[in-house]
Amino acid sequence: MSQPETSPLESTTTVAPSVSFWQAFLFWLKLGFISFGGPAGQISIMHQELVVNRRWISEKRFLHALNYCMVLPGPEAQQLATYIGWLMHRTWGGIVAGALFVLPSLAILIVLSWVYISFGDVPFVAGLFYGIKPAVTAIVVQAAHRIGSRALKNNVLWAIAAASFVAIFALHVPFPIIVIAAALIGFVGGRIAPDKFRAGGGHGKAQESFGVALIDDDTPTPEHAQHRWSRLALIAVIGALLWAIPMGLLATTYGWEHTLTQMSWFFTKAALVTFGGAYAVLPYMYQGAVEYYNWLTPEQMIDGLALGETTPGPLIMVVAFVGFVGGYVKAVFGAESVVLAGTVAACLVTWFTFLPSFIFILAGGPLVESTHNDLKFTAPLTAITAAVVGVILNLALFFGYHVLWPAGFDGTFDWISALISLAAAIALFKFKLGVIHVIAASAMIGLMIKTLIL
Repeated sequence: MSQPETSPLESTTTVAPSVSFWQAFLFWLKLGFISFGGPAGQISIMHQELVVNRRWISEKRFLHALNYCMVLPGPEAQQLATYIGWLMHRTWGGIVAGALFVLPSLAILIVLSWVYISFGDVPFVAGLFYGIKPAVTAIVVQAAHRIGSRALKNNVLWAIAAASFVAIFALHVPFPIIVIAAALIGFVGGRIAPDKFRAGGGHGKAQESFGVALIDDDTPTPEHAQHRWSRLALIAVIGALLWAIPMGLLATTYGWEHTLTQMSWFFTKAALVTFGGAYAVLPYMYQGAVEYYNWLTPEQMIDGLALGETTPGPLIMVVAFVGFVGGYVKAVFGAESVVLAGTVAACLVTWFTFLPSFIFILAGGPLVESTHNDLKFTAPLTAITAAVVGVILNLALFFGYHVLWPAGFDGTFDWISALISLAAAIALFKFKLGVIHVIAASAMIGLMIKTLIL
């Protein structure tokens, strides 16, 4: 991302910019195609562009919005884009910003999913994924380390992380129950031991000024962003209808047990428990999509995560891959329309996954604009984040098992995959290389090994 031509000190003398709806539209469209790097990278891009370069919003207001999005289930970067778009250009501004954050990724993933499911057995494609899978294992380990180093600030939070790992690894407790239990612990702990549940680290402090912003620290809350109970009720009703109408049509047309209906219901639930980002909800998706519904195999789940890592947009867009593969494999429209079935399923699960995020922002934004950070909101999030560390560690073990022992413990150990995974971990931890670079290099290594050695 290019740096601004003027320094922050020079920019303080300029006036606040004026931004039309269509200027914002073009930026959100661009963001949808360049938002690589997961939530941290996406938030960094938005901060550089919106706070530093364009000065559409001040540092303080940007972080205030981000803190709210961090509390919500769902992809915080996409929600942050929705929030800022809504604050600038009312409801349609928020819808456009949030939708354009997702739609390019959806289109790309549908195409890549079709290529994967149609040509996955071709030696070239198989070689690429042979190298990518061990790299994904290292990436998940890095995610656990990154979140843990920021979140586990005391023994209480370490204990929550350890308990969540035991619960999901040894006791097979469903992920939503772990989230609810952690939230209750944080809710109570924030009252009896508040110092143990104060968010540590976060995303930085609002100390820098990059000049006058369109939405500055002291800019009054615009009329459309002021809280009104009537508006809150209207959004809640519209949101409920946007969920109930397609769900009702699916249930009445195909039946409740049909694959498309069950996908829509499953990903509605997934959307409400995605605290901590996509890595945290992957175990829940695995429990449902792989073990219960058999929409895809464990190996395909790993491959889907790899595709999600290498495309723009929220990592939770891996749901589009799950939906496409499930609809394709189940041939919900018949054997002659498997591509159509996969495409429809991918679009449906994307709709039901992201709809709650829009409702949370459009309904809750006015409340956030009238309040400030409160431990009652942040303490449950802190406990959930600690629990997520244990869940992600379990996910890393799950991926490692399927990559290093592809035929189970009774089969042979894949030492080549182990070496690729080790090399990827060194690249990530020691040399701080980006995820996309590590995946690309690992894919090339896998291709050469499959072509020249195996």
